[in-house]
Amino acid sequence: MSTPAAAAVSSADGVAWDLADLYAGPADPQLDADIAHAGERAAEFRNRYEGRVAELDAAAMRDALAELEDLSQLADRPLIFAHLLHAADSSDPANGALVARTAEANSQVRAGLLFFELEWLALPDDHTEPIITDPAAGRFAHFLRKGLAFRPHVLDRPVEEALEQKSNTGSRAFKRLFDEITSGLECDVELPSGPQRLNESATLALLHDHDREVRRAAARALTVTLRSNSKVLTYIFNVLLQDHNVDDQLRSRGHAMQARNLANEISQESVDALIDACAGANGMVQRYYRLKTRLLGLEKLYDYDRYAPLEQQDGRWSWDRCRQMVTDSYAAFDPRAGEVVEMFFEHSWIDAELRNGKRGGAFSAGGPADAHPYILCNYTDRARDVMTVAHELGHGIHQYLARDVGYLQSHTPLTMAETASVFGEMIVFYRLLEGSRDAGERLSLLAGKIEDSFATVFRQIVLTQFERAAHAARRSEGELSTERIGELWMDANAPMHGDVVELTPDYESWWSYIPHFIHTPFYTYAYSFGHLLVLALYATYRRQGPDFVPGYLEMLRRGGSASPRDLVAPLGVDLDDPRLWQRGLALIGDMIDEAEALAAGRD
Repeated sequence: MSTPAAAAVSSADGVAWDLADLYAGPADPQLDADIAHAGERAAEFRNRYEGRVAELDAAAMRDALAELEDLSQLADRPLIFAHLLHAADSSDPANGALVARTAEANSQVRAGLLFFELEWLALPDDHTEPIITDPAAGRFAHFLRKGLAFRPHVLDRPVEEALEQKSNTGSRAFKRLFDEITSGLECDVELPSGPQRLNESATLALLHDHDREVRRAAARALTVTLRSNSKVLTYIFNVLLQDHNVDDQLRSRGHAMQARNLANEISQESVDALIDACAGANGMVQRYYRLKTRLLGLEKLYDYDRYAPLEQQDGRWSWDRCRQMVTDSYAAFDPRAGEVVEMFFEHSWIDAELRNGKRGGAFSAGGPADAHPYILCNYTDRARDVMTVAHELGHGIHQYLARDVGYLQSHTPLTMAETASVFGEMIVFYRLLEGSRDAGERLSLLAGKIEDSFATVFRQIVLTQFERAAHAARRSEGELSTERIGELWMDANAPMHGDVVELTPDYESWWSYIPHFIHTPFYTYAYSFGHLLVLALYATYRRQGPDFVPGYLEMLRRGGSASPRDLVAPLGVDLDDPRLWQRGLALIGDMIDEAEALAAGRD
């Protein structure tokens, strides 16, 4: 019989965020006042501008967008608060009810404001271009130009308004159902010390245990739990695959990835070049796993062995130790970055403890420009959690600094959003590596970073390839069975692992807990993009030293106010250079070379 403990022990117990900078609580009267005020202001905005967008010159357009920006921020604030409450505890029905209520109010406002975007997109190029290029358009020039990319795919206004309203009982409802199911997952793990019931985050953390039996037991327990929920998780995935298909058909998109590519301001050709470069380098993944198999003294590496530590000593990282390391690392890079990081810890902008009902994984949620981001993670006292915290704080710094460009442009394309987060990991990793004098510790650190790179670069391409296959199969075959999805999943994973890592039959169901497939289709290639871009940027930083820092921070401050190409160009990076990806992959290869050399010294 399993013990009822579902969250495991963590030194981050008690580290929970304080949402008071948004609202004092769900009963705060200001929340309802903001909802009402947003509705009133939206009606006033509509009365003032509906049918008149074509009459606006550049200065008037700038003023209208500034008003729209302030209104959007007001309307989103209650919904951001509700989503954070729900992520912290989805087991409380009151939190779910608040999400529903704020989402419905938010949709009402957004539906009423759609006219502005649609009227802008209906204008011909000879009307829009002079406005965009007029200096009077100010900071909104890129926002206006970026929107035009969606022009061929917008629908008539009544349809757009109806789709916005219906989404709360359509795709958004299924996304929330997925969150509520996965945040409540419990796994009965048969540990050598006795059976224990753990939540998803704590179970996944055991895959990093030095004891192979613990890893095997954790993998088995997660599989059993996922299979017991497979019927509903498969149905949710099928519904959202078809919802995406219907949306593509209605909007005359050419393929399933087009919507994400437009949002990311990247061409399919560039995405394919990235995918091909990573797929062509799968050999280095297999080369490393051969090394790891030998270092672990195993005859065969199985899926549950991939994250096994090379060293068996106690490598626990307390929350306080993590805080010190991450803060010091960012401060050594730049004092201002260190100050921002310290604010997250000092002012309870991070929720790190393990709790039942809490969403798994980690994220940084950008808040209103007059507030700040909030970070969620599930801290299990392992070295990899330090990197997770560094990663999310990279997002947090980016979001915090980008507030200056305004709410409408503070959000970056996903490709650029992952740049600051992965760069933050590199800052912390190299501080750890440079402080290591022991060859065994250095090898262990390198192995961890190599495996993180595999997870961020190669695995994310695997996830993208799986998504492409799943969307294509749903469109050609109809509703997919759990077994069929599992087959597509295993097919996508096989090229990366080759004959070096044996993927067990249990692994077939491990697609079903990944939230990106549900919430943000085709998100994952952005991780690969960001990681390889960061390797190029970090190499530049190591050459230039402190001279690199001001330009990098300026890139973060610009948020989404320029295209990815224009954001990185001042740093000497050309996103159109096909050698960019190869250079990043070569740096991963260099780390594997060093790991092999250190391992040879131990033999």
